[in-house]
Amino acid sequence: MLKGRKVVMGITGGIAAYKAAELTRALVKKDAHVRVIMTRNAMEFITPLTMQTLSGNPVCSEIFLPPQDFEMAHIYLSDFADILVIAPATANIIGKIASGIADDLLTTTVMAAKAPVLICPAMNVNMLANAAVQENMAKLAAWGYHLLEPVYGELACKAEGAGRLPDIPEIVEEVETILTVKDLAGERVLVTAGPTREPLDPVRFITNYSSGKMGYALAIMAKRRGASVTLISGPTLLPILRGVRFIGVSTACEMKEAVMANYRVATAIIKAAAAADYRPAVRSDVKIKKQTGAFSLSLERNPDIIEEIGKVKGDRLLIGFAMESENLMKNAAEKMVKKNMDYIVANMITAAGGGFQSDTNVVTIIGRNGEVEELPRMDKLQVADKILDKINAPRGN
Repeated sequence: MLKGRKVVMGITGGIAAYKAAELTRALVKKDAHVRVIMTRNAMEFITPLTMQTLSGNPVCSEIFLPPQDFEMAHIYLSDFADILVIAPATANIIGKIASGIADDLLTTTVMAAKAPVLICPAMNVNMLANAAVQENMAKLAAWGYHLLEPVYGELACKAEGAGRLPDIPEIVEEVETILTVKDLAGERVLVTAGPTREPLDPVRFITNYSSGKMGYALAIMAKRRGASVTLISGPTLLPILRGVRFIGVSTACEMKEAVMANYRVATAIIKAAAAADYRPAVRSDVKIKKQTGAFSLSLERNPDIIEEIGKVKGDRLLIGFAMESENLMKNAAEKMVKKNMDYIVANMITAAGGGFQSDTNVVTIIGRNGEVEELPRMDKLQVADKILDKINAPRGN
């Protein structure tokens, strides 16, 4: 999503400056064009040569470029940028920008910029709590600057508290969010994701191979596009998403309760979870011991969450998934009609590059109006984008 986007990276003089190298590398790996500005204090922590090597461009630190370039650096860089990212942002740089001070290349570039500016504070916990720093951050937020709150953890000074630079993937995600068109602003999207676990005893459960990646991709892209997102997820290894309301569940019954408690405020519901169809009829309170001979297990049906939502959805958009091993289109279309969905995303379990665990998917989107959109193999974030496009599509009967 960042391919071809132009990022100006500002690095200031905090110990977290070393992480700017990793951030630059992550942006370049996503095919962004990165230009780096370093303050003089930043160069005490990390060398311009490192940043030049990682970005593939000369590092700028002085207001005026060499005479042969015939450019004023701050004007050139501010015009170049699709976004400015200051990471780490010290209390000093935050105070200077909030006070309108422009006395070096980074601050003059910020003052001249029309592109969005993302500020990622990182400092000692007591400095962060200082009233002046808090007031300056609030002022910048009110002016339209984007601030990514620092996280809690052990700091370089051995203190523990808020002040750590967020993890690199979080910063990259925030950059992508800022640069994404907000065509879903005002929508309230409820997404379910992941598997469920149906306990047999305290140590065993029935589940499936779902990783939750498709559902989380839908939540990420809906958030990027400006929607208010609620993610109801079974157990996964995926990180909880910043900017998304998260509700963790374990069993299919818990997922149903969470969905029914939250669907009324949604304008669109996308059920990407692979909730178990069955659960053990009896759960043992103690571990079931190994026995001689065969062991049989009695199962009972779990509630069909999307069918229940289909009965009460009203004018909400309802999108479901069908993973099949045979008769994909027929089975998916029948499921869509039976359960009153507006769209169903059909996925053949045997398709190469699709299904559980994979970072890609191969799907066909079927609509109640007869629409059939067959997609090639795509990254799940790209698939999510295509699915979310249906929120803005004309509704069929």
